[in-house]
Amino acid sequence: MAIGDQFSGLDMQNLIGGPLRAAADASLQLADSTANFINKVGFDENGNTRKASFQFEKKSFNEDGTTNEDEMKIDVPMLAIVPIPNLQVDEVNILFDMEVKESEKSESATDLSATASGSLNLGIVKVNISGSVSSHSSNTRSSDNSAKYHVDVRATNHGTPEGLARVLDMMAASVSPSLVSSTPKDANGQELPAERKERTEKIKALRQEIMLLEAKQSAAEKSLTELINKFKRTGSMQQNQYLAKLNEIINGKEKEEEKEPVQKTLDEINRIWNDFQLQIPSVIEMIASDTSGTSANDAALSKLFVLKAANSDGTQTEDYADAAGNYYKQLAAGQDAAVNAQTNLNSIIETYTSKKTEYNNLISGAGTSTPAPQSLTDNNIPVMETASKLIDIIDNTADRITPPLLPGIINYQVKVAFHISL
Repeated sequence: MAIGDQFSGLDMQNLIGGPLRAAADASLQLADSTANFINKVGFDENGNTRKASFQFEKKSFNEDGTTNEDEMKIDVPMLAIVPIPNLQVDEVNILFDMEVKESEKSESATDLSATASGSLNLGIVKVNISGSVSSHSSNTRSSDNSAKYHVDVRATNHGTPEGLARVLDMMAASVSPSLVSSTPKDANGQELPAERKERTEKIKALRQEIMLLEAKQSAAEKSLTELINKFKRTGSMQQNQYLAKLNEIINGKEKEEEKEPVQKTLDEINRIWNDFQLQIPSVIEMIASDTSGTSANDAALSKLFVLKAANSDGTQTEDYADAAGNYYKQLAAGQDAAVNAQTNLNSIIETYTSKKTEYNNLISGAGTSTPAPQSLTDNNIPVMETASKLIDIIDNTADRITPPLLPGIINYQVKVAFHISL
């Protein structure tokens, strides 16, 4: 058989395609295994994220010298704390070797010889004759067939899938310990007396209120700033409208004496409306602080602004009022919005100041009551007797002090302070 005929019967499609199809099927099974693990471990029967709860104790310090034994709790997604099986077939190596060897060897040889014996006596000559005949041949043929088939599959665990890792990162960013309970203690971790415990709890509550008020104040300040800036932009539009109108009148005049009064009006209008930009924050605060309500009118601008407009020919100014084509109504609405924002901010600041003062008084002890001194009445006869004896001692001591001991001093007094503990 020819050597090429040795390979004609091999099923190369199955020899090579079979392991590759098996590797693809294995990849599907591995992916399905990962998905099942995520669904089973990461979510409960209702589709909610399964979490592991951890509780621990944390010690914190208060400004009044006491401490808190805080019981904290944190919920962590299960998928974030367990390894996720994510095996993937990385490499498939198929090795098929077949070796065919065939050899043939043929040998032949012929030996001729003849042997005969006899003798002939021919008188003087004697003849001997001998001979032999032999034949030899050999033919050697050998063949050697060998085959080697090796499939190498390498799979590794790729860890958490990229998409799931990003989801877990977002969840981890939003996870923070929550306070379950907090027990106030003294500096040594011992229980506090009822009165001091109540004071500490009140300090903690005030601190939380102050933090909320600070956030509210910051938001109110930003809102007020935005409204004032909008109010200023509307004022700038009104100013530019007047300036454009007066410049148009000036450009229409030919004589300088006709232009001069209009130019004066333009300068005055420009100055008044520039001052208006600077006055807005302080005037808004004055209107908001006016409890009598005389500084503001819901439909009109406050007279505190002292705004002016140009008359029809631009030769003089007049009081600024609502007119067709101007921005009076927009400015009035902007003023009301800013005043309301300022009033809200003032209220927050007032509440914040009150809470902060109360908080500081509790921290410093200014808000604690001190026991009233016990009076020396008839019910305290022993105390009165003791005080009387002390007074006698003081008088005797004073009598023994003579002027020679205090040269140059004619009038003198002896003061003795004493404290009686009841």
